[in-house]
Amino acid sequence: RDCVNNNFSTCSRTLLSMMIEKTSSCEKVLTAQGRGRYFLRLALNGKLLAVAVQQLIRTPRLLECYDPIASILSNEEFSEPFFSMMLVVTEMNFSLDLQNSSFLDESWQLPICQTYETVPCRELGMVLRYLNGRIFIIGVLPKSQAEVDEVVLVGDVIDEINGSSLRNAFNGQAGSVLQKLKGKPLSFRLIRWKWHDGGMFKPLLPYLKVLRGKIPSFQLQHEHRPKEENEERSLQGGRLLYNLWYLGQANVGKYGGKDILDIGIPMVLDKHLPQQEILFDVKETEVIVQHKTTSKVLFRY
Repeated sequence: RDCVNNNFSTCSRTLLSMMIEKTSSCEKVLTAQGRGRYFLRLALNGKLLAVAVQQLIRTPRLLECYDPIASILSNEEFSEPFFSMMLVVTEMNFSLDLQNSSFLDESWQLPICQTYETVPCRELGMVLRYLNGRIFIIGVLPKSQAEVDEVVLVGDVIDEINGSSLRNAFNGQAGSVLQKLKGKPLSFRLIRWKWHDGGMFKPLLPYLKVLRGKIPSFQLQHEHRPKEENEERSLQGGRLLYNLWYLGQANVGKYGGKDILDIGIPMVLDKHLPQQEILFDVKETEVIVQHKTTSKVLFRY
């Protein structure tokens, strides 16, 4: 859409107002600098950067904030060429990840983000530490769901849980969010401590120094712990054999599609039955579940 013309159009003003409102309501930026960086990224995505510059140039009250000699916006000799360049930029296509905004307060440098999706379970096994509004993963418990899934690394930051931003989180906020989502599939947005070059994401350095001061044993996790031989699935006699934990069963009716998982999993978890270590035996024509220690067959399909 082309909303930039000689007269600052109603369309332009409306879109600019919406963009400013979205910036003001963004939970991931807390400072004026962070909001400014977020606004610029939003304007690039929406092809509205020239509109914003034009509004600044043509509003004397706004220009009072800028040095009349040094600022490119206040100096007419420079502002017109600059605006022309912004019109060229407006023709370019940008697809910037606006969710990746939690470190714009500190830096233009953006971290690597990853989504971690997992099934409902009693305990994920992530040990958390709150530091200046951020939630750091400082440990992953052995044989926990988080370790089995092999996504989380010690040193990563939890940015969102099921779409809820945890920027500027208060102590215990992650637990409160998880309690409300009990029995539902979980989706974590993680900020990796490791950057593209394999080194540390630099804006995290001050936080990690504090963590090491408070927890001398704290170490960044570079890779996932190798599975022990008895933890791995193995192919035996033409069949797959898994070593798993059995938590119980529930009657969900005749139909076994994936849609009933959201119903069936909470039903099992709510029973709070003692977990049993089992062998999940996948053969060519049937599945057998048997107790690992006694070899008793619990059921077969």
